[in-house]
Amino acid sequence: MDPRLVFAFWGVALLLIVVPGPDWAFVLAVGLRERTVTPAVGGLMLGYLLLTGVVAGGVGAVVAGVPAVLTVLTIVGAAYLVYLGTRTLTRPAAIQHDSTERSTSSRWRLVLSGVGVSALNPKGVLVFLAMLPQFTRTAGWPAPLQFGVLGLVFVGTCGVFYSVLGAGAGAILRTRPAVARRVSLLSGAAMIVIGVLLFAERLVRAG
Repeated sequence: MDPRLVFAFWGVALLLIVVPGPDWAFVLAVGLRERTVTPAVGGLMLGYLLLTGVVAGGVGAVVAGVPAVLTVLTIVGAAYLVYLGTRTLTRPAAIQHDSTERSTSSRWRLVLSGVGVSALNPKGVLVFLAMLPQFTRTAGWPAPLQFGVLGLVFVGTCGVFYSVLGAGAGAILRTRPAVARRVSLLSGAAMIVIGVLLFAERLVRAG
């Protein structure tokens, strides 16, 4: 596989990742509430690994070609974002000093939440479908293997960027509880707005 294509893909992927969206809102909310964002970021990465497998396996093209499947996926994803946003609004940021037992049990919840945020985002499937083929070639490695490599590049970039974002937000705002609360509320509101927009967009297309 041509390293130049991989590097070019990485540049495009980085531009997509740094644009604020559901992942940003989720990571910021977790970073302001929890002592570590590692479980949440790990969940996001697992979700994108799942999307990589879907695209590499050829299932993504089938999903994208069936409007009913995309509609269901959009509704579920939008509802999940609204749910997470509502939870964030009703429980704004407060730095945790819980026991190890409680924090351990909450880690799995954060992992699953992260998987839901990334894997249930229908635009993620469409972005992968539209973007990955542009950086593959018919000669050389099999297409599924090329998709897998590019997907891993995307996942790795997500992991680094969102880890820095969440940890940085927590460290900077940890001593500013009032500001942290406002940022937490904005993150929750952003998830709700994105969820509503996804739902509205699908209704318009269905109509």
